[in-house]
Amino acid sequence: MSGPSLADRYLRLTREALERVAPASPERSFLRGASDDFLRMARSYLEDAEHFSKSGDADRALAAASYAHGWLDAGVRLGILDGGNDDRRFTFFR
Repeated sequence: MSGPSLADRYLRLTREALERVAPASPERSFLRGASDDFLRMARSYLEDAEHFSKSGDADRALAAASYAHGWLDAGVRLGILDGGNDDRRFTFFR
């Protein structure tokens, strides 16, 4: 018996990343609106991924989870989202 599919693993990773990430900019700043947009997009794509997964469409689930994680990772890289220096879930370069 094999373990979880690639789509299932990426869904879990993306859920974990979304739980750990937070806006990095002050609430009243212009960039806070951008961070909220990034979070909204990530949540929306993750919701799509979970729908596709439940429907048995692993390819679309993986694609949607990848987009969700991409929004989170981009926000962390830009500094508008705080990833807590988590090198496992986010890409950091020095």
